[in-house]
Formats: sequence, structure tokens, C-alpha cells
Amino acid sequence: MDNKRLILFMILSFTILMSWDAWERQHQPPAVKQVATANDAVPSVSSKLNLQPSPATETFSLGKDERVHVKTDLVEATIDTLGGDVRRLELTQHHATEDKTKNFVLFDDSAPASHLYIAQSGLIGLGLPNHKTVFTSKANSFTLADGSDKLEVRFSWSDANNVQVDKVYTFHRGSYVIDLNYEIKNGSGVAIDSSVYYQLLHDNQSDKSSKIMPTYIGAAYYTEADKYKKIKFDDMQKTNLSKNATDGWIGMVQHYFASAWIPKSGVVREYRTKQLNEHLFAASVVVPVGSVAAGSSTTFGARLFAGPQEQKHLKEVAPGLEYVVDYGWLTIFASPLFWVLSEIQKLVHNWGVAIIVLTVLLKAVFYPLSAAGYRNMAHMRKLAPRLQQMKERFGEDKAKMQQAMMELYKTEKINPMGGCLPVLVQIPVFIAFYWMLLGTIEMRQAPFMLWITDLSAPDTLFGTILGMPIGLLPILMGLTMILQTSLNPTPPDPVQAKVMKIMPIVFSVFFFFFPAGLVLYWLVNNILSIAQQWSINRMIEGSQKGDSA
Repeated sequence: MDNKRLILFMILSFTILMSWDAWERQHQPPAVKQVATANDAVPSVSSKLNLQPSPATETFSLGKDERVHVKTDLVEATIDTLGGDVRRLELTQHHATEDKTKNFVLFDDSAPASHLYIAQSGLIGLGLPNHKTVFTSKANSFTLADGSDKLEVRFSWSDANNVQVDKVYTFHRGSYVIDLNYEIKNGSGVAIDSSVYYQLLHDNQSDKSSKIMPTYIGAAYYTEADKYKKIKFDDMQKTNLSKNATDGWIGMVQHYFASAWIPKSGVVREYRTKQLNEHLFAASVVVPVGSVAAGSSTTFGARLFAGPQEQKHLKEVAPGLEYVVDYGWLTIFASPLFWVLSEIQKLVHNWGVAIIVLTVLLKAVFYPLSAAGYRNMAHMRKLAPRLQQMKERFGEDKAKMQQAMMELYKTEKINPMGGCLPVLVQIPVFIAFYWMLLGTIEMRQAPFMLWITDLSAPDTLFGTILGMPIGLLPILMGLTMILQTSLNPTPPDPVQAKVMKIMPIVFSVFFFFFPAGLVLYWLVNNILSIAQQWSINRMIEGSQKGDSA
């Protein structure tokens, strides 16, 4: 195998690994319906749960009543008195994807027919309020006061039997976690047996990722026993999840953002998913409350996380929530890479500069391996004229040509596969770097310098042509690939030679769609590789001239 075939092999291997990794993220095994068999003490509340339309083909309708607006330092929320549901949630510290003059909207019920994402909750029990019950509020606007660390928003309901239920949201300064507590005062003459449910509704049409850079969107849950599990919308169409546990959370995950209902640990609960109609799905958790005796009261609740996937905060919110930042099978490499990148950013205060510094560090770590591969290519470059002569001598007799090549390699003490292993060893780290940059919200709308104002978006310096963004970074990266190719020996096979000339153009087309942060990484890596390869080529060629003298 000559050097160009080796390079083609490595490129093919890298492409297959990248494609397989993306496919694995999008095609995980479907969720399997589970029942509690190991612990008979965990009650089954499925028979009590009738929260969503059934079957899924039923028409879904979402009513509206009065709106209550809540504003804190991080969010602006809209809660409907119908059910006391969180219908809209703006993250004031994050800009919208398309229009950066607006806030990013996580929850929204403005187009329930096709685009819907809300948080609901309610009680299960005869006559008790659920998400279809109208509550009352003392005000229609609440604002977190200066100097205050929390803001309480209370919704109330009562019936003719003197049963009162208060639904109390507590917002916290500097936090994307909202506490929700139910207060039941049973003024009737009989005991009340109830359960509480918390659920997230999300459609399968909005927040989709691109085919070039697929990212996950769908439900997910976590328990200490099962760890982190993703449930795609396609899987929800096939089967309903029914998982009993005493810990964990259930939520919805999309690129950069997530939401999750987190009941108190140690309390029995049932995690569920269900398709509501053609495009709408629910992920919920049901927790039994027990009996509230006549004349007594009780308080219980859960927490709602709804915000960005900032890794420094996710672990503090709930165990396992940090896994929503999903690096797949390369987490073992990606997590420490992000930690190093974050530490560098704290010093340089620029994520683009941090990417450059980390790329240099990675290149330094792998310098010995890379040098071995480049030395092998430099020796192969020396043999290029002799290989061309052999090709002319043997013509179309490929068997003799191959035999002569192997004898030449043996005589010159060159291993044609010598450059393969060093590069293959680095590929998992490079792919981990790719997924780390792609999935890190810290890159979202993070400026670098000059025209690069968003490291998570493609470089569009020269605008868009036929739907393809045209930027300077991908062009520079293509030029570095052409220069790299020129430093390698020209393959004797004219077909391989043409492929190697076309490869930089093909790769550049793909990189036009990649986020600027990723292209910046590859550009810097290519520049460093060129410098290293050029230096080794000169050293090998210099030693050759010295030997001939």
C-alpha cells in the first residue's frame, strides 16, 4: 500500500467514524416499556393517570384563560390561570437564534397546532384541580424585587366542599430552577386520596437540527439504576414508557437547552411518555400523595429546571442532569477536553482564542505520534520518482508492480503502514473535540474577532449562495488542505492523484456549513500540521543530500 492509499484509508476511516457516531446518536434502541417487578412496594398509578387524549389520533386542544407575567433576572415567564401552566418562558440572557435582538424563547404555546412546548402539572383525584382547571391569582404581573433572592407566585382554587388548593411557584435569583409546591387544605368532612403529575409537552416539528450536524431532540429520563436514557419521538410513537423509581427526573432535551421535572428524592414515582396527536408528545412523572384526612392539610412539590445546558450548573441542579450535554461514546475524551477549554477561557476571556490554545496543546501532546507519521510520508516522498519509474516499467501488470513496491519498501526499511496507526490513535480525540464544540452552549453566539461574532454558526463573511453560506475560514481551510497535499508525494496512480486534488474542495464544501468554532479548530490544526510536516520534509531531504555528498 503506497502513501496515498494510506491517506485515503485514513480519510475514509475518519469519515466512517464520524458518520457512525452521528448515526448512533440518532438511532439508539427504542425505549422498552417497563413495569415494577423488583419492588412490589412501588405503587402502580397508571390506572389513575388519564391526563392526555387517547388514542393519539384524538384532536388535541389547549385552552387559554388569563395570563400572569413573571420577570426575574434570568427569565420572563407567562403562566396561564387555566391549569396554572407555564406557557411561555424567555431566557433573557440568551438571544434568539435568528433575530439576536430578541430573547430566546424556550417554552411557547403561540402555535399549538404544530409548535408547542409547555410545562403542565395537576392533581389526580375526585374533583381536584388539574391542568384543565381555572385558578385565580391576586395579580397579573410579578417582578423579582431588587435585593430579593426569590419571588413567590401563588395560584388558588377552592370548591363548594371547602377544599382549597394553592399552586405556588417560587422563582430564584440567578437560577433556572423553579420550585412548585401544592398546598392542600381539606376542609371537607371526608379524607382525600390523590396523586400529583408533572409533565412537559413538546412537538416533533420545531427545534430540528440539520442533517449535516445532527443533534438530539426528544425526551430523556434519569434514575440511579438506569442512568441517563433518551427517548426519541419516533420511539414514543411505538410504545409508552412506564418506569417506576424512587429517584431521578424526566425532561425534554434539545440542542443547547433542556427542561426537566425533578421530584424529591426518595419519593416513589412513575415516569411516563405518550403521543398526544400526530405531532405532539408528553413526558410526565406521577407521584402519589396519599390520603389527606378531613380537617388537615399537606404540602408537597417538585422542581422544574428550564434553561441552558451550562455544565457548571447542571450538576448542582440534580444528579445526572449533566448528561443532557451528550457527547455519546466519546464522553471519556470530550468531558476533560471541555474542562481544559473552560480553564483556558477563564484566562484568555475569549472562546475562539481558547480553541486556538487548546488546539496547540493537543498538537503538542500528539507531536511524537504525528512526527512518526510525517517522517514516514517524507520517506515515501523520496521514493515517489522511483515508484513512477516502476509504474512505467510494469505498465498494467499490477501484480508485479505490487511485488516490486514491497521489495523496495523492504530494501529502504519503510513500513507503508507506518503513518496509519499514529493518526488512527488521534481520531477519537479529534471526533470528541468535534462533538464537544458542537454541543457546548458556551460556544453559542460567542464572538471571536472581526467578522466572527458567533462561534456556533457558520462563517458567512461573503454571504449565502444557493443556500450555502460562504465564509473565509472554510476557504482558508481548503487552501491549507491543498498545501498539505503538495507536501505529500504524488501517487503513481493518476486516479489517486486526481482524488487527492479534489478532496480539499469536497471537504471545503462540507466545512462551509460547519460552525465557525469547528472550522477554526481544523484550520489551526492544519496550519500546525503543515509546519510540522514541512519541517520534517526539510530534515529528511537535508539528510538525503548529506548522504549523497
